[in-house]
Amino acid sequence: MTLVIAEAGVNHNGSDELAYELVDAAYQAGADIVKFQTFKAKNIVTEEAEQAEYQITNSGQKESQFSMLKRLELSYDTHHKLVKYCHDLGIEFLSTAFDSESLEFLVNDLGITRLKLPSGEITNAPLVLEHARTDCDLIVSTGMATLAEIEQVLSVIAFGYLNKSDTPTDELLQAAYFSDEGKRLLKQKVTLLHCTTEYPAPYSDINLNAMDTMADSFKLAVGYSDHSEGITVPIAAVAKGAVLIEKHFTVDKNLPGPDHKASLDPIELKAMVEGIRTVEKVLGDGIKGPRPSEVKNKAVARKSLVAAKDIAVGEPFSVTNIAVKRPGNGINPIHFWRYLGSQSQQNYKAGDLINE
Repeated sequence: MTLVIAEAGVNHNGSDELAYELVDAAYQAGADIVKFQTFKAKNIVTEEAEQAEYQITNSGQKESQFSMLKRLELSYDTHHKLVKYCHDLGIEFLSTAFDSESLEFLVNDLGITRLKLPSGEITNAPLVLEHARTDCDLIVSTGMATLAEIEQVLSVIAFGYLNKSDTPTDELLQAAYFSDEGKRLLKQKVTLLHCTTEYPAPYSDINLNAMDTMADSFKLAVGYSDHSEGITVPIAAVAKGAVLIEKHFTVDKNLPGPDHKASLDPIELKAMVEGIRTVEKVLGDGIKGPRPSEVKNKAVARKSLVAAKDIAVGEPFSVTNIAVKRPGNGINPIHFWRYLGSQSQQNYKAGDLINE
């Protein structure tokens, strides 16, 4: 079954109450996981760093990234409460750590066993290594990345899984990536996410076929993190074989903040999950053959060999005295030519099913 991550991100706007509402909405929509973002603004951005264009456009406010992110932090105490709330509801809590302090908190304090590496951090080799050395399963988003960059981050992850203390070198990273144990651990513990890092992402830049390229290149499970408008693209990604779907959502698209306008509302999120579950059903087992619901229609829709006119016993069958007509519960007309020239073993009236 496709794993569905409802990405709350920072759409709580720094409000505990709104964070709980987001958990409720994700659970009610049928998502498997609700994901937040854990960071300390002082650890990830300078006080002068500018916002991205989409952040200014979507929030309607121009300020420094530091000011924006500081306002969007959730306290550690709130994290603990959210984990318990999610557990009691029956939905998995997940969060992305954007700095070392936050990573240590998620793993050592909250006991998280699954982590997400965001697209913007996959070239942050020290943080990637710290993630791998937790031994957690990793979801690696690949927005803006080339195949070469994905191979580089996978080499760091393989090294981190295998080596808990040594300083990596290019040679050691490559050796870890190509080792049998490194390959086994990557296949067992890593899921790659295709992604287009724009909010909203234009359809012309989605490139779902890149999922096939990634799967073929790295022989790992591949999912899709969607930033497009609507729900068509993530549902299509499941039809393409995505094992995981991540999608931003909010309780209200009109709220202030950088991501609300590019997010689904709760009704859309529920529709997306339902669409994904429908696609899973229609994909089937891949075995081509009559399905249970259609077997009963064979006799009605198909045809049989019938007498085109009266045929006497001993008379040879020919193209003039046998025909192909419904119903389809007689001799399969695929054998039409086999009967030509053979002698009838009984008398037939016109319209009788040939039965010999």
